[in-house]
Amino acid sequence: MGQSDEAAVAPQGTVARASSGSGHLLQVTGLQAGYGAKQVVFDVSLMVGAGEIVGIVGHNGAGKTTTLHSIFGILRPRGGQVAYRGENIAGRTCHKNVLAGMTLVPSEQFVFADLSVAENLQLGALWTPPAKRAALLESVYEIFPVLKENPKQRAGQFSGGQQRMLSIGMALMADPAFMLFDEPSLGLAPAVTIRVFDTLRQLVDDRGISVLILEQNMPQLLRIVDRVYVMRSGRIAGEETAEQLRAREHYWDIF
Repeated sequence: MGQSDEAAVAPQGTVARASSGSGHLLQVTGLQAGYGAKQVVFDVSLMVGAGEIVGIVGHNGAGKTTTLHSIFGILRPRGGQVAYRGENIAGRTCHKNVLAGMTLVPSEQFVFADLSVAENLQLGALWTPPAKRAALLESVYEIFPVLKENPKQRAGQFSGGQQRMLSIGMALMADPAFMLFDEPSLGLAPAVTIRVFDTLRQLVDDRGISVLILEQNMPQLLRIVDRVYVMRSGRIAGEETAEQLRAREHYWDIF
């Protein structure tokens, strides 16, 4: 990283940590990950507080999705710790992480196109106690009325924005405490992106859900996040509050 890059982003640890919530829900320390012989993530450390939205931004290939997959359990880390609610879960399976209150909404292939809306939501509740499912379904319908209006429609017949709403609904059916999102605005119209991001902020404010989100749409991201980590070439290059980033004239130096 050149001298101009170093000055572009505040070094990690120079901003105040999260003040919202009651502590660290997620604490990642020295995370290392990769695929085959190729290492992609090097000594990444970050945290998400209870009731906080934290963003990760950076250029394509910076290691953002690999970091997310390592946290959620899709990819087994090569080193470091992933502490969730004080327990090191590095290498734990996705299934166990979902049972512990984590959900992941991927950037692509996030619904089952051949299944109905209702069937997709049922799959989201696969490991949710039956006694909770009716109330969770009603809350999803309240947030996204279009799902209640079309329960028998095949998910693949929905627009991209409607499918994104369904994917969030599926994640909510798991009754999560911590939600991870990979590029939720990908392929969406601007108006739909605003609706989706407003929903994420509302979930945090109303329910205390914590969110870790990867996103390239900086203006929309900065409307809802509390803090942002910047990744470059598999490493955390800096950390800033949303307020600090909103004060910038441009974001090109981040990417």
